Amino acid sequence: MKLVEQFVSNLSPDAETRREYAPFASLMIIVFCLFSVVFCKMEVRRMGYSVLKLSREERQMKDLERQQMIQLAKITRPERLQQVAQARLTLKKAEVGQIIQMTGRGVALKQ
Repeated sequence: MKLVEQFVSNLSPDAETRREYAPFASLMIIVFCLFSVVFCKMEVRRMGYSVLKLSREERQMKDLERQQMIQLAKITRPERLQQVAQARLTLKKAEVGQIIQMTGRGVALKQ
């Protein structure tokens, strides 16, 4: 019986100490939860800004690609190539009969 009383008496100060610190612990849990909520909202906002920045960059890259495709189409149009060939390389248009396609057996296409 003495052992049980001693055990209970040892528990009593801890129970009182817990009662004293219970409001503080509750307050700390609430503050921690609020800080966690604020941190999560800040992280969502930061990720939103990152997504916005990347979407703008993607749009710029697509516009640049379109501009380069237009420029390539302008540079490689047949009329311009023919003009450059005649002006810079002094090439002339092929005349009828000038081009003869050959195969292993002979002439493939006569003009």
